[in-house]
Amino acid sequence: MVTTLPYGSWPSPLTAELLATGGTRLGAPRLVGDAVWWTEGIATEGGRQAIVRSAGPVGLPEAGADPAPAEPVTVLPAPFNARSRVHEYGGASWAVAPGARPEPGVAPEEELPPLVVFVNFEDQRVYALREGEQPRPLTPVGPEVESAHGPSLRWADPTVVEIAGASEVWWICEDHTGGIEGPRTGEDGAPHIERYVVAVPLDGSAAEDPEALRRVTPSSRFVAHARISPDGERVAWLSWEHPQMPWDGTLLHVAPLMNGSAGEGEIVAGATDVSVMQPEWLDDQRLLFLEDSSDWWNPWVWSAADGARQVLELDQEFAGPMWALGTTWYQVLAQDLALVQHGRAATSLSLLRISTGELTALDCPLTQISAAELRSDGLLLLAGASPTQFPAIYVAHLAVAGPSAGTDAGPSAGSSAPALSALTLLRSSRSDAPDPGLLPEGESIEVPLPGGGVVHAIVHRPRQEGIAGKDGELPPFIARVHGGPTGHVPPVLNLTAAYYTSRGLGVVDVNYGGSSGYGRSYRNRLRGQWGVVDVEDTVAVMDHLVSEGIADGSRLAIEGGSAGGWTTLACLTRTDTFAAGVSSFGVAELEKFREDTHDFESRYIDGLVGPYPERRDLYVERAPLSHVDELEVPVLLLQGDEDRIVPPSQSELFRDALAAKGIPHAYILFEGEQHGFRQATSIIRSVEASLSFYGQVLGFSPACVPVLELERE
Repeated sequence: MVTTLPYGSWPSPLTAELLATGGTRLGAPRLVGDAVWWTEGIATEGGRQAIVRSAGPVGLPEAGADPAPAEPVTVLPAPFNARSRVHEYGGASWAVAPGARPEPGVAPEEELPPLVVFVNFEDQRVYALREGEQPRPLTPVGPEVESAHGPSLRWADPTVVEIAGASEVWWICEDHTGGIEGPRTGEDGAPHIERYVVAVPLDGSAAEDPEALRRVTPSSRFVAHARISPDGERVAWLSWEHPQMPWDGTLLHVAPLMNGSAGEGEIVAGATDVSVMQPEWLDDQRLLFLEDSSDWWNPWVWSAADGARQVLELDQEFAGPMWALGTTWYQVLAQDLALVQHGRAATSLSLLRISTGELTALDCPLTQISAAELRSDGLLLLAGASPTQFPAIYVAHLAVAGPSAGTDAGPSAGSSAPALSALTLLRSSRSDAPDPGLLPEGESIEVPLPGGGVVHAIVHRPRQEGIAGKDGELPPFIARVHGGPTGHVPPVLNLTAAYYTSRGLGVVDVNYGGSSGYGRSYRNRLRGQWGVVDVEDTVAVMDHLVSEGIADGSRLAIEGGSAGGWTTLACLTRTDTFAAGVSSFGVAELEKFREDTHDFESRYIDGLVGPYPERRDLYVERAPLSHVDELEVPVLLLQGDEDRIVPPSQSELFRDALAAKGIPHAYILFEGEQHGFRQATSIIRSVEASLSFYGQVLGFSPACVPVLELERE
């Protein structure tokens, strides 16, 4: 029997508490010997990122094996938090050095647990520990620098290397100290910040003596992905300078390694308008990398003898925007073979024969893959999600019939078709998967644009088995616009969307022009047009839903965070499409934002809007704050008080403008939160406040949430 209730008022067991505490943020899984290690974000511990490992060896999955293994072992004790602040977004924050024995007096034959190195969020120092012991520092405390707004030395993206028979770890160092000259400003008036690759010894000597650190690469404004050749003779790395972002243009350097540091090298690929990602050595002479001069990030190979050549030309992305240092999209399996992730918005998994460009697809059910690593015995470690599965870590068996099967090089692409076994769950981000009848069924659509081309979106209609809307009623719909803006929403199951859809609200995720996943030309639609193309595309999607009879055109809302908050506020102030909006840590104006934001994104707006001060007119004209006089609908503002990426001043300027005009609004400042909410209490309050807000404005009575008080002054 089906019960009919007004859209938005459906009771749902998917509570805000379930969103905040019923799941775990999984990250960075990797194979360490016969175990699997990864990180888990613990919302009930303030979002602390703990390093954990499987309780025992992880072998090849077998039919009938228990898919729910024992609880993982926590390696990193509280209160330590493995999280980097390089670029403020961080990235890879830990590594494992199996067999490394830095302590004096340890016999070579004595077995020790793997040595873990990590950067601790609070002080941004690098530490080492063995399981069961307390961490000990490996890097010094940087001098206090006011402009750093935190530790002046920060570390990310560790790589364990062997040089002259000794282990060390290469880290990217973000240095706010100014070196010998001390803290200072550059020609643009911004604080002087430099980044370079540093070799950190494992014996702890650099904790008190900075001279024990060794620079591996020259300084640049930004560096990434340093890799040493197998013979130890060369080093490759990426760099870029302001005003480029890494998806705009990067340079691939190759240099001889002389006494542990890069000698005079050469730029072998990349430009200010060509983005190179993830260089990896195939052998002593050849580098595999991904670059987008063909309009798509495709595989290329370089050697000193032959230069650079494209391995495969395909209108699919083999990489994505590098928001977090250490992000990877492929694994080198042998000198002529790689395991690659690729696709358009969604992700597929394949084997790539490098000499021929032959791509052999693997039958993987995941549509978003965040990690893929193959062990020599054929065990495949995967992390990802799909339209029916929440983010999780899996293992599978990748087998190839024929003479190459079972070799140390792993499977091969070629005449033998690789066989991927069913995935066996190792760890899910959710221990209490909701009833499938409560979950939306996402529909990917392409909406034609008046001037040609399309905008991509994913529609989630209201859904709860046993409940339907009233006859003749169309549902309210919420447009969700992602952050970045260089990013995208993949076609995977999303519990926040289900929170709304299970209550009778529709949700549509808009991958507006400028989104990643659809090639460089689609990304470049937003160049110089931020606040224009994103707004027009979002409105086009909503117009489509209304014209197709999917959404109630009088009950449309919009929400987004960060750059999505900018698009939210821009849509509210420049169109009459929406009846309400929720901006989470959103950008409201550009001049103060450019002055206050962190270094990594401080020149991002040059490409999105124009150079400053030459195009100050656009900075003023595009800003939602400049058009508050045209705003007539209520707004909810959510903000973290420790956000260095979009500081609270942005939300507070908009709040003050709303109050001056007497527009109903609410502003909630979350203590101890940065760019994105990690604490359970913050997540619960923000979700419930949003639902109450939508109910008041869109005309429905949500069940069981506190009423949000709106102000007019």
